[in-house]
Amino acid sequence: MRLVSVFVSSRLSQDDPLYARLVRYGEVMAEEGFGLACGGYQGGMEALARGVKAKGGMVVGVTAPALFPERKGPSPYVDLELPASSLPERIGRLLDLGAGYLALPGGVGTLAELVLAWNLLYLRRGLGRPLAVDPYWFSLLRAHGEIAPEDLALLHPVADEEGLRRFLRSL
Repeated sequence: MRLVSVFVSSRLSQDDPLYARLVRYGEVMAEEGFGLACGGYQGGMEALARGVKAKGGMVVGVTAPALFPERKGPSPYVDLELPASSLPERIGRLLDLGAGYLALPGGVGTLAELVLAWNLLYLRRGLGRPLAVDPYWFSLLRAHGEIAPEDLALLHPVADEEGLRRFLRSL
């Protein structure tokens, strides 16, 4: 099964409206024939994994026990846990696993993953794996630095379920 590596917040609570949207995104991923690679923990990662599992898909969690000793293991929706010993190893594995990447709302860790995936795509100019980005990130990405329009054009906006389906079908 091909995987999509998704970068998203671990802090999202189940009562946040975004949680339900991410469960649905996970279902869409499985409906389109994709499994999920993510950090494997709670929050948005768990919501996506829950949706993928509800539709019979596979979930790979790249955890980092040494970085997050307070976390008691992966979410119950993870089929395969791949522990990483460092943050660079964790992000590298996520980048290696995905046929494409999806960056959803999150914090500093999600931003680091998004920027590294984008930089690899930029350096490879079409030879890298495609990167879809929730509109949540675009104002930040446009507002800083000398980012050229063609560099922003490397990012596929995904604002809803239909946009996600289009992205997945392009992989």
